[in-house]
Amino acid sequence: MRLTTLIAAGILLAAPALAHEGRGTNGGRVADAGRYHVELVAKDRTVDVYLLDGSEKPVPAAGFTGTAILVVNGKPARVALAPAGGSRLTGTADIPLGTAPKGAVQLTAPDGTTVSGKFN
Repeated sequence: MRLTTLIAAGILLAAPALAHEGRGTNGGRVADAGRYHVELVAKDRTVDVYLLDGSEKPVPAAGFTGTAILVVNGKPARVALAPAGGSRLTGTADIPLGTAPKGAVQLTAPDGTTVSGKFN
């Protein structure tokens, strides 16, 4: 449990300090994630992450993997993400997340590079 908390804290601190956060076309929050933008949409236990390029155009999610580390009631909730068609990666949490959880999304691209986006 402590290791999970340390990993979550490390990811949150490693996210770019100048990252912007706005609203996306799917109703979620959008954050910078390296050369990409990611839109986080949480509903109950479902996490959807939409992958976008720098111009916020959809990027095919095929070949990407990821993890969302979201803070719920002061505790980290890890959600494995897998491609679900189009530009969407999805996963299911063990607990309800609410609609605007704080945390980070870490993605690994097909070429092995990793990026992360932070959501406040």
